[in-house]
Amino acid sequence: MAASSRLRRLLAYLKPYQRDVWFGIGTLVLVNALGVYIPIILSDTVDSLQTDVGLVPLTRAVLLMLILASVMWVFRMLSRIAIFGVGRQVEFDLKQKIFQHLLTLEPAYFANQSSGDLINRATSDVDNVRRLLGFSVLSLANTIFAYGLTLPVMLSLHAKLSVMAIAVYPAMLLTVQLFSGRLRDEQKDVQEELSELSQLIQEDMSGISLIKIYAQETNERQAFDHRNQKLLKANLGLAFTRNLLFPVIEGISYISLLVLLAFGTRAIAADELSVGNFIALILLVERLVFPTALLGFTITSYQRGEVSIDRIEAILENQPQIKDSIAAQPLNLATVRGELTAQNLSFTYPSGDRPALDHLNFTIYPGETIAIVGSIGAGKSTLANAFPRLIDIEPGQLFLDGQDITDLRLEDLRRAIAYVPQESFLFSSQIRDNIAYGLPGSDQPEIEDSAKQAQIHSEILNFPKQYNTMVGERGITLSGGQRQRSSLARAFMIDAPVLILDDALSSVDNRTATEILEYLSHGPQKKTVIFITHQLSAAAKGDRIFVMDHGKIIQTGIHEELLTQPGLYRKLWEQNQLAEILN
Repeated sequence: MAASSRLRRLLAYLKPYQRDVWFGIGTLVLVNALGVYIPIILSDTVDSLQTDVGLVPLTRAVLLMLILASVMWVFRMLSRIAIFGVGRQVEFDLKQKIFQHLLTLEPAYFANQSSGDLINRATSDVDNVRRLLGFSVLSLANTIFAYGLTLPVMLSLHAKLSVMAIAVYPAMLLTVQLFSGRLRDEQKDVQEELSELSQLIQEDMSGISLIKIYAQETNERQAFDHRNQKLLKANLGLAFTRNLLFPVIEGISYISLLVLLAFGTRAIAADELSVGNFIALILLVERLVFPTALLGFTITSYQRGEVSIDRIEAILENQPQIKDSIAAQPLNLATVRGELTAQNLSFTYPSGDRPALDHLNFTIYPGETIAIVGSIGAGKSTLANAFPRLIDIEPGQLFLDGQDITDLRLEDLRRAIAYVPQESFLFSSQIRDNIAYGLPGSDQPEIEDSAKQAQIHSEILNFPKQYNTMVGERGITLSGGQRQRSSLARAFMIDAPVLILDDALSSVDNRTATEILEYLSHGPQKKTVIFITHQLSAAAKGDRIFVMDHGKIIQTGIHEELLTQPGLYRKLWEQNQLAEILN
């Protein structure tokens, strides 16, 4: 991203809070004006002591300077509260914007991204931008006003000495320029290494059971040590550059003070400068030392913020591929019958060399239960993902009750289809909250009714806290079958007219799976059910069976018909029967 583009982006971040920014900048003007006025009062007081050593005027001057210094302190605090507060507000806005934007992106985006890196961008990088818009804006504005108000007064006191004192400052700016590119690159390395380390920690915490099962603690410890060493090296490189830059800047700034001391005493001896004005010049030069030295920190914060802006905008510039069309139509859920039709449905993954779905044509009637079976990689899950538009299919290929699903509002379409994916994900909360996730605030009887339909209710009652039991991260405290049935209960809660189960009963025993499917097929609230399974005894209960291979539906029919036909289904059934005998 170009520097001008970054600047425009920063101004856009600040625009909602420009009133607070201008208030903070206005108070900084007053702070610096008082900071210049106090040395002038001191100068006049010192010079007046040469003719009048009265206690009253001296006390009056001291009290005035004390009051002005107190007022100056109050205004400085107000400027910090205003500008730092803007930084915090922008931090809040960016986190909200990133999270809301991530929710609009399709699952394929997250499959190609590191979750640790995304978390780091939404936290550490946003924090860097907050510092840029808080500390850097305050520091830069303070430096501008400090120079803008102090230099004219210095020149009015003694132009030659003032010019000599600031003559070394171009060397300071040149030093900053020489270090800026290196600081930016090293800051980028630190952010990237931090993302990699965050990703490693997240993966290890999620897979801690697997690490222990395979006794890989030593290898993971070594992997963490290697990644942590790289982060340490990047941080030390950045620290070395910063710690080299700041003393150089500060050293250059103090040269001006030495020049003032060396030549100022001569000016006093030559009666070109009063003692009071000399003291005022020393104080005014001292006022420029801190903003000048702070300029190095400001530059570092800016470099860090530049890198973070690029990393944040890289997320926000990714536009969702699956979104509502301009003419998207609302869907009345009360009238949805659940008829699904495919017309030459095809889909190829961006990285694929052959279609995952290859010209599929079928109609699934309202209330029908369809089993989809086939070998691994046949396209079954891709087909399941196509119905709720989790993948980006072309218009005119898939229809719900005769309406093209690409013409329907995504929110309405996904409320009409309850989808239980292969991975039964549960949140780290109470089991009742997981079941009621689709309908927050549901009553306990409704939750229990869904659990009964999913054949999990009796087991929940055996938990120590029953429905208030915490399931742990990703449901780690539950067995595989319990996680799947809890996910199924969650799908039952929303009472959608279409239910899709993508191998969602793989960890459930055959008897329980069959009972669940019997209820779905012949229960009081008959839904259109599509279930993908490798359990052919369960598939046999379906009204029809679709057999898929290499992205195509190669066989269709009921269980008895398919067994009489030579083909993949009969082969899979024979293998299934053999496996049951061996078990």
